[in-house]
Amino acid sequence: MLIQKDQKKIRSILENIYKLILPKRDINNLKDEIIQIIKNFNQKNPKKKIIISEKTSLIICYGDAVYSNEKGSIKVFQSFFQKNLKKYFDTIHFLPFYPSSSDSGFAVKDHYKIEKRIGNWSDLKRISKYNNIMADIVINHSSARGLWFKNFLKRKKPGKDYFLTVNSKFNTSKVVRPRDHELLKKIKIFDKSDYLWRTFSPDQIDLNFKNPSVLLRFIKIMIHLINNGITIFRLDAIAYLWKENGSKCINLRQTHEIIKLLRIISNHLNVETIIITETNLPEKENLSYFGKNDEANWIYNFSLPPLLIHAFLFENNSYLNKWSKNLPVAKFGNNYLNFIASHDGIGIRPTEGILNNKSLNNFLKRLKKNGSKFSYRKVHNKSKKVYEANITVFDALKKSDYDPKGKFFLERYVAAHAIMISFEGIPAIYFNSLFGKSNDEAKYIITGNNRDVNRYKWNYKNIIRKLSDNKTKQSIFYSNIANLLSIRRKQKAFHPNGKRYNINLGSKLFCFKRLSLDKKQLIICITNLSSKNQTTKLNKEFQNYKDLLNLKTKFKDKNLLTLKPFQTVWLSNI
Repeated sequence: MLIQKDQKKIRSILENIYKLILPKRDINNLKDEIIQIIKNFNQKNPKKKIIISEKTSLIICYGDAVYSNEKGSIKVFQSFFQKNLKKYFDTIHFLPFYPSSSDSGFAVKDHYKIEKRIGNWSDLKRISKYNNIMADIVINHSSARGLWFKNFLKRKKPGKDYFLTVNSKFNTSKVVRPRDHELLKKIKIFDKSDYLWRTFSPDQIDLNFKNPSVLLRFIKIMIHLINNGITIFRLDAIAYLWKENGSKCINLRQTHEIIKLLRIISNHLNVETIIITETNLPEKENLSYFGKNDEANWIYNFSLPPLLIHAFLFENNSYLNKWSKNLPVAKFGNNYLNFIASHDGIGIRPTEGILNNKSLNNFLKRLKKNGSKFSYRKVHNKSKKVYEANITVFDALKKSDYDPKGKFFLERYVAAHAIMISFEGIPAIYFNSLFGKSNDEAKYIITGNNRDVNRYKWNYKNIIRKLSDNKTKQSIFYSNIANLLSIRRKQKAFHPNGKRYNINLGSKLFCFKRLSLDKKQLIICITNLSSKNQTTKLNKEFQNYKDLLNLKTKFKDKNLLTLKPFQTVWLSNI
């Protein structure tokens, strides 16, 4: 129930967003409508909690990641999940499943529908009975070929005044860009010439959150998704939501206030929900989306993928170790969402302020040798910088200057996942990474879209056949990662909020310890980042610890422990 204090908090947030735009009467009406939405929802829904524990882990996939000609692809995925994944994952992140005109689902045409070939809302509701479902709220933009934009051009609802237009006097000189196409598109509309704002592509038109109807619409979309079984929300491209003349148009105060509003709404719904911000940005900016534990519940740990891959390619943990040491421990109720691979690529912006120019250039050269394409962003409307490396994790880690023939490709791959899975936070594994998928060059040749190299779709019968043969590449990678997840689920020290302490064992070994919430279990996680044996001396007390990954692991004289190339040990006191 919303007490007076909470109602005042909602009113205060709305005033912070709209005080220069709306009269007080309209702000009060908006507050009342939001409160009524919460009350109506709670009258129809009993209380339901989300349990977060060491068993919490995500599989990231498209609704048609596995397909068959016989039925809708979400049903096909559910069959695959029940057979092969339910023992390791309790949460499924379905990437955008709405009708879309481009960008693999991120140019949404209708937020209230599911693409027919993928399935329907009842499919998702059925899965939600047994698993948490995470979905994207594509909140920054909408399709130029969608319902809202068609209505926008007709001054018809829903869509009327939904999209952002600016005039020629709007100063964009400081705008921070994630892409390199032309930002503004001149159009003649409503008897005047204006410019449409297009942060991500000509087909993805930015929405105008200065219009409170847009904000209200997305609150209703969130409620609609919850009613269909979705309880975890990824706020796509949220950092770019609010634009002001002469500003960077990223991370603006109003954007943070909108996230606070969504969080407070989320906190007062009978069905517990989780808000995740997707902000592929430098570390400090990314961390800001925790707020004071009043914005995102979880944030993507964007610096982890590039620093982890860099450490393995150059067999040196100096950047990874320094970053890990300085990364603040998340407050209870907040969590890092850890990942190595995504549907896009390896973000390079999160390395800003961490990798120096020489190290970054060497990193990009190595990735290019391994088959990476690159997506760029425009800087001050003049030069371009690499925004992300478009490459699968398998190809990124396949070879290095120290291992030019890729002798240790499997060991390197498994070790990287072992670190990610044991790190503070919640592990999220991209579907294709389970099987060590290499770049989909065939799809790239057809579409010319760099990001398509990591968006391969599997024929159900084909992947089942490959997994049934324990000698196939897919089966070997799957069994190794499944083993790590299986062990993780039984360790209380791997609770997402279990404390993490960095330990420096030199440049070739990456080490941290995890402590359970009840302080009874301690796990020392050590990984050899190099292609040679590495020996380290540990405290005598660790001699009695057991290696959860290999019970045969033994200490030598003088408390020495030798790790083979790219070996990981999880030394547990119980």
